[in-house]
Amino acid sequence: MPLLTGLTDAEPLLAFATPPTQEGTVELVERIKSDLHPGQLAFVEDQTTEIIGLSAGYGAGKTRSLVAKAVVLSASNQGFIGCVMEPTGPLIRDIWQTDFEAFLEQYEIPYTFRASPLPEYVLHLPGGDTKILCRSFENWSRIIGLNLAWVLADEIDTVTPSIAEKAFPKILGRLRSGNVRQFGAASTPEGFRWMWNTFGTEQAQQRKDRKLIKMRTADNPHLPQDFIERLEANYDPSLLKAYLFGEFCNLTTGQVYDRFDRTKHVTTDIPDVSDEPLRIGVDFNIGNMSAVIGVRLGNKLLLIDEISGAHDTDAMAQQIQQRAEGRKVYVYPDASGGNRSTNASRTDIQILETYGFSNQSPKANPPVRDRVASVQALLENGKGEVRLQVAANCKRTIECLELQSYTESGDPDKDAGYDHMNDALGYLIYRDFSMLNARAGRGTGIRLY
Repeated sequence: MPLLTGLTDAEPLLAFATPPTQEGTVELVERIKSDLHPGQLAFVEDQTTEIIGLSAGYGAGKTRSLVAKAVVLSASNQGFIGCVMEPTGPLIRDIWQTDFEAFLEQYEIPYTFRASPLPEYVLHLPGGDTKILCRSFENWSRIIGLNLAWVLADEIDTVTPSIAEKAFPKILGRLRSGNVRQFGAASTPEGFRWMWNTFGTEQAQQRKDRKLIKMRTADNPHLPQDFIERLEANYDPSLLKAYLFGEFCNLTTGQVYDRFDRTKHVTTDIPDVSDEPLRIGVDFNIGNMSAVIGVRLGNKLLLIDEISGAHDTDAMAQQIQQRAEGRKVYVYPDASGGNRSTNASRTDIQILETYGFSNQSPKANPPVRDRVASVQALLENGKGEVRLQVAANCKRTIECLELQSYTESGDPDKDAGYDHMNDALGYLIYRDFSMLNARAGRGTGIRLY
């Protein structure tokens, strides 16, 4: 059998079987493709999309897809380096190595393997030895400094979203060699996390540099006959949507703002509010400042704009100033912004005040449950009154209201990234509309308990 396996951290053996010719490599790739089902083939064949994703149900053949794509990308980038990433180091051994080596042996592909200091394979191809690094996503910084042709990430939705978001642009920056440069990610969707943000949102779907392929469990013809039946017997319908069909859905304990309904709250009918002062909820985060911009119309709030992803407080304040066009601006920031700053010279609230904005923040933030309850009451109260309208152009705010969920511990989830706009909205609504801050008469500030 024309293959060779090296042993752990020992020196690779010097003699090995003759690698396939270039013609043989083409034939090998075609043979691999012929053994894939349509979803797998769509993922493996695509070598033009810069960022490609695979969302798959349990048993749909996701790992096989990644293994095949690693070999096909290696054949297209002979003599260059690629990288496979699992969420953690142990998963490299438990998932990737077993399946990858079985695949190489099935297709009689000559290779050597070295386990130390970090695992890597070398495929012996006619165009040159082609290295495949195996790394953990949680230690993504270990690939910094490398020039790679391609990177494949497995089960990326099980990685903490904040880590995935930080690593993703850095990984793309390493794709600077080879003939086919591509980043591929595969996962069973775990709610609205990295895969959704990268491929599922409306904004992501409009980008030409990325594509998402979905595979159903039923697409895999090699599963045991009772596999799907067992899943159906053990999971509720919402989980089956993800685990059988590879669809995005809420897998946690419930939507935080479950009274939000696009048909009730999203509007394109915006009245002339050019004479109204702006009321702006603000959430401070270095590199990701968030703000909702609204006007108060009687006992109702109309959100007309938003700011997402501003670099620091000054950058956000300048955007607010431009949109205000001379109008009075009331800001409702995170109260902790009075104690620290995103640029370290003055507090965040002091920076906002230097732009002439009237600060409405309390001395301390309200309890999270009170803030959430205030937003829920404005979405729809016990009388069925809807007092919050959101302009259709506030896409990030709409997305966050729709997708933020509770964790298993009962707290609003902050890992998936849907908290910032909601927090900004909550600071505004709690301060201006909550019964705990309701005013008797005009501006007396009497607090009702």
